[in-house]
Amino acid sequence: MKNRKNYLQRALGLSLFVSLVVAAGCKKSFLDVPPQATPPAVTFWKTAGDADKAVNATYANLHEWTNAAFAPIAIESIGSDDAEKGSSPDDASFFNDFDTFTASSTEGQIADFWSGEYKTINLANQVLDNVPAISMDGNLKNRYLAEVKFIRAYAYFRLVRAFGDVPLRLHLPKDASQYNIPRTPKAQVWAAIEADLTDAAAVLPQSYDANNLGRITKGAALALHAKAAMYQAKWADVLNYTNQVMSLGYTLFPNFEKQFRTDNENNSESVFEIQCAFIDGNGGASNSQYSQVQGVRGVTGGGWGFNVPTQNLVNEFETGDPRKEGTIIFRGTTTAEGDPIAAVGDNPMYNYKSYVPFSQFHNGYNEGCQQNIRVIRFADVLLMNAEAANEQGNATLALTSLEKVRARARNGNAAILPAVSTTDKVALRTAIWHERRVELAMEFDRYFDVIRQGRGAAVFGTKGWKANKNEVWPVPQNEIDLSAGTLTQNPGY
Repeated sequence: MKNRKNYLQRALGLSLFVSLVVAAGCKKSFLDVPPQATPPAVTFWKTAGDADKAVNATYANLHEWTNAAFAPIAIESIGSDDAEKGSSPDDASFFNDFDTFTASSTEGQIADFWSGEYKTINLANQVLDNVPAISMDGNLKNRYLAEVKFIRAYAYFRLVRAFGDVPLRLHLPKDASQYNIPRTPKAQVWAAIEADLTDAAAVLPQSYDANNLGRITKGAALALHAKAAMYQAKWADVLNYTNQVMSLGYTLFPNFEKQFRTDNENNSESVFEIQCAFIDGNGGASNSQYSQVQGVRGVTGGGWGFNVPTQNLVNEFETGDPRKEGTIIFRGTTTAEGDPIAAVGDNPMYNYKSYVPFSQFHNGYNEGCQQNIRVIRFADVLLMNAEAANEQGNATLALTSLEKVRARARNGNAAILPAVSTTDKVALRTAIWHERRVELAMEFDRYFDVIRQGRGAAVFGTKGWKANKNEVWPVPQNEIDLSAGTLTQNPGY
């Protein structure tokens, strides 16, 4: 744990020298950590130590408020049939607008999500534009650049699936004419994402020593590349990249529920986790609120109770599937870690995957601040492989990859989760989609999975989802206003 904290702590000394984005919308002021002994920009970007600080700051930014809390819940989760607002009825009622697809372009969480991702991109571009000129070990420099290319690709991945066409900025602006740029067609954004991931995978190592545990690996770059290809229905590429990841030594963690606990972070199934930590005496570096905002409401060590599972999700699990109890905390039960959940409260269930045992709460810090955010797991890679294989007409491989996921969930109990045997392409596709839903529930994928599958109206129509509009969210109106009309709005908004 200590080694993982080191690069989170070192990140606090870096200021944002060329900040292109002003965060907008509702957020907590205490999340803005004052820079400590910040060097002037003119003295930075000189040494290997400067490069290290800049890259670490880019990592640390991934778990700040707009990247990990309310805005991602609104944009990436609440619209799905897996999740709803939660908390008390009158708390943060704006989330309901995302559940009913009535959120407007002036909604603060839309602005926060946009600005949060562009802050990430800005940090990445600072590194990519400045570190090449630093005299330092060449291998380390190249690795740093590859890590940051992955982070930039991840930010653009989140943006393009949420908004479609978005401004593509791959360098810091050199003069005023480069500040205000229009939206780039999404095909070009996807191409830029794939280029960054190709570059990253060519350089990044398969693993790290203990001092660098949690940094981005070759497997992470290949897996995100597969995911980007999946959203474009480039099935041959999905199959290629997932096959490569499957050759790198990842294995499914034996216990589905336990893999999400803090004791099992960066385990054999972890392909990409955002690193978070409790650092005693350093609240600024212990700032993740991912677990806090989703934690069990009304109990010390719990949280605010947002983004809760739906009954629709409960109904999706097959009889006896242990993943239901490994995904959902039900009121009136006791968690596997021994925390009793009161039978009476605001919500009947909570997200188990973001849960941190109440005994790990540190007074004066965010609940669950030490909880890593699982972004890509090996189970996701296997299911992408299964889907791509089926689309390419290879039912044998599809069934093999699918069965690995179901077998882990089954955990030796032959009475549940029978192996899927159909080789009919349509029926197997439906089985794989079902498996993605129950395996990856509450992990911020379901909403965009349904849309890429072309099923938005069929699945979300009763909630208000409309074709030719709700495939994307509105571009923030404040960004359009600041651009003096250079940015345009999505149709229907």
